[in-house]
Amino acid sequence: MPVALLLLPYFIYKLMEIRSVITKSDLKRFIKLPYKLYKNDPVWIPPLRTEQSGQFNPRQNPTLDHCEFSLFLLLDNNEVIGRIAAFIDRLALETWKEEVGLFGYYECIENSEAAEMLMESAATWLRNKGMKIMRGPWSFVSQEWGLVIEGFVPPPVLMAPYNPSYYESHMVSFNLHKIKDLLVYYLSVKEGYTIPDRIMTMTDDVAQRYGISVRNVDMKNYDKDVQHVIDLSNKSLINNWGYTSVTKAEAEAVARDLKPILQPKGVIFAEDKEGNPVGFAIALPDVNKLLKGLNGRLFPFGWLKLLLGLSKLCSYRLFALGVLPEYHGKGIDSLLYRALCESLYTPETWMEINYVLEDNAPMNNAIHKLNAKPLRKYRIYQKEL
Repeated sequence: MPVALLLLPYFIYKLMEIRSVITKSDLKRFIKLPYKLYKNDPVWIPPLRTEQSGQFNPRQNPTLDHCEFSLFLLLDNNEVIGRIAAFIDRLALETWKEEVGLFGYYECIENSEAAEMLMESAATWLRNKGMKIMRGPWSFVSQEWGLVIEGFVPPPVLMAPYNPSYYESHMVSFNLHKIKDLLVYYLSVKEGYTIPDRIMTMTDDVAQRYGISVRNVDMKNYDKDVQHVIDLSNKSLINNWGYTSVTKAEAEAVARDLKPILQPKGVIFAEDKEGNPVGFAIALPDVNKLLKGLNGRLFPFGWLKLLLGLSKLCSYRLFALGVLPEYHGKGIDSLLYRALCESLYTPETWMEINYVLEDNAPMNNAIHKLNAKPLRKYRIYQKEL
């Protein structure tokens, strides 16, 4: 066999190179990669390209105010075949009291050498910044964490991760190990779901015993209700694994971005006798149902599809739920679930509860009592550096 053929794998490997994202052109290539890798994947829903680019723009994403990050491309003969982000969230460091660096936005062809190069580039950057632990996949978007390891269908809901099954082997090969699983459930009226009688009885008793009433978001006082969500989130979720306090700028940005698609019937507050909020639940219409086939672009006709379809959506993602600590264990979470199910009810209603920490026993128990069905599982990995 000619020597050139024997050396071919070596030269192919050496042609691959890691390049830091520096220019606007580099960033465009970073953002475009998933649209190329998944173009023939029938399950993937292309997110809006403007939304994707906004995640990396400090003027649009206030999360970057407390993050230091670096983006890396993997090139093969100048063709982008992989990407990864490494970042440090200063607010997370203060909250978690650990020197944890994060990685995310991982995409790669099915090639073990390519995966190793990408992972090592992120690990080296984090190590050089003094981090002791590498954790991910993470992102600059709230509630968009983890690697899908079970339940690759149906397609992902709004602001939820998606990846090929072979990514799990990339993580394991780099000696990343599980640190936490995130569980996803669903309810489907079309499949015959009804709220169990015991939940109806129990929540009636909860409302009467503690003087709790529920209401939908008041769109005329939207900013005031947004502040209620900020306050309730930072008080009710602060002890949840992986959570960091939501800044006012972050909450306002999310509220601004979600307001055009929000259905008031999908946002519920629980209030005490004095009208003080003690809990909330937010279910977002699954706009991904409308984004399929648009290839991430609203023009020329995507905007019309969204405009005509938004009010007709009856598929949802339960995006957030929180109850003040002093009301934990009193059934307020079940009351919120019930109120949300009743508010969103149609013969076609489908709701994905995305996600619940695997070791959040009270929340998982409440969901099981609701007779929700398991749907998928995300995994967060980490390794010592």
